[in-house]
Amino acid sequence: MPRTSSPSQGADFRLPVRFRFTLRRLLFWMAGWGVVFASIAYLANLVTDARRHAIASVSQGSLNQLTLALHNYHDTFGSFPPAYVADAAGRPIHSWRVLILPYIEQTNLWDGAGQTTVANKQIAVIGALISGYFCPSRRSPEAFTAASWYGPSGTYAHGQIDYAGSNLSNNGAIVQANHSDINQRTRAIGFQTITDGTSNTLLVGEKRLNFLLLGNFQGDDNEGYSSGWDHDVMRYTDRAPLPDTRSGDGNQRFGASHPGTFNVVLVDGSVRNLPYTIDAAVFRNIGQRDDGNPVVFPN
Repeated sequence: MPRTSSPSQGADFRLPVRFRFTLRRLLFWMAGWGVVFASIAYLANLVTDARRHAIASVSQGSLNQLTLALHNYHDTFGSFPPAYVADAAGRPIHSWRVLILPYIEQTNLWDGAGQTTVANKQIAVIGALISGYFCPSRRSPEAFTAASWYGPSGTYAHGQIDYAGSNLSNNGAIVQANHSDINQRTRAIGFQTITDGTSNTLLVGEKRLNFLLLGNFQGDDNEGYSSGWDHDVMRYTDRAPLPDTRSGDGNQRFGASHPGTFNVVLVDGSVRNLPYTIDAAVFRNIGQRDDGNPVVFPN
């Protein structure tokens, strides 16, 4: 009888040809889809980065508009606007963002928007929606209705703003108003007093807010047209900048709605996109115009 071999005796065990072909196709299929998924992930990262840069660029557009207005104001008066101006009784009537209205093509609003009484002119200004005062990546121009704080009596719309000046020991380019010192309230700063250098001193920047309360009352987003000491229009650089929050208010910090970075404009007019991780000492120093401390921005 012819001898036969069994697998246990070392026979050559092979998969059927059809099965080998199917397995090969499966491996090729898996490799191909692996490349596809890797490409999709890579493209998604590119899209995310591009979107982030686009958001930062759009946000910078509003800051550029503010910068031009502030510089034109300086050209006219020899200084940047004070935090606010007061009436004869010392009550605030206009913050710095009202004082620059003629320099952002809002002369009609500055003149009272066709209103005939002083009170109605102020109400028109307080409730104005100015696109250049809002970061497009956070919100469209909006106001909320509330009783007056410092303006004419009554309940009416209060416009908002996404940008603030820098205040640290009343030593910024726009000086924060002081409740008790009338000279401090209306103090204006010119280039000649910014001895740290215009490229090392913050002029205005994006401010942190509670994004769940946008369009509603929150403590530092409610009276920016009238109050020059309020954190609507002044923030602190000795507090770490942070992205928008879900609780409380902006805690007097700079920050923005977009992740990773926020925008500030320096006195020389340059816009900087800064990381939230910026060195604390550097950020503190750019908020002061004449402290003499060095400033080295992150790359």
